[in-house]
Amino acid sequence: MAAHPSDSAPAGDVRPWPRLYSRPGPDLKLFQVRFDRLTNPRTGEDLERLVLDTPDWVNVVALTRERRLVCVRQYRFGTESITLEIPGGMVDRGEGHREAAERELLEETGYRAQRWSYLGCVEANPAIHNNRLHHWLALDAESKGDQHLDEGEDIQVVELDLEEARRAVFDGRIAHSLVVCALARVLDLRVEPPPDPEL
Repeated sequence: MAAHPSDSAPAGDVRPWPRLYSRPGPDLKLFQVRFDRLTNPRTGEDLERLVLDTPDWVNVVALTRERRLVCVRQYRFGTESITLEIPGGMVDRGEGHREAAERELLEETGYRAQRWSYLGCVEANPAIHNNRLHHWLALDAESKGDQHLDEGEDIQVVELDLEEARRAVFDGRIAHSLVVCALARVLDLRVEPPPDPEL
């Protein structure tokens, strides 16, 4: 029978799980699958757990001089739906997350920004992903040319005034959790906006 190393530990004492070894799984393009063999410190039992080794991500809250939010509409394969989001993507190997934010804004929208502020990072899904998502605020954004989309992208650029952006969160047009997380660092999303007079 497995030992119970936490029998004498205070209730609720959570500790890191020692990793015994890792073995690689398939390379799934956007992330590398890894299987870790770990020991549960509460029970002493050895268990295998899935980790998706994933590059860091960025997203960009880009505001024009007129305080309009630069958004993108695109088809998402997971939900099989067209979503309304903010620009974002993966941090390439050897690239800093600020560089990635500038690049993604330009590639997806054709916009550049004069002023940048770091809004911090979050762990997108620490249950299985080992990466971070970095939020950036881009101010005085303006269109500087064409988009530079890769073969897997088909993106329409739209601008929303900030009240419309807040409304889009409340009515579900903006539903991507990581987008809402970034917007919450810039907009007050606590109070439902007044109803649209045209509705």
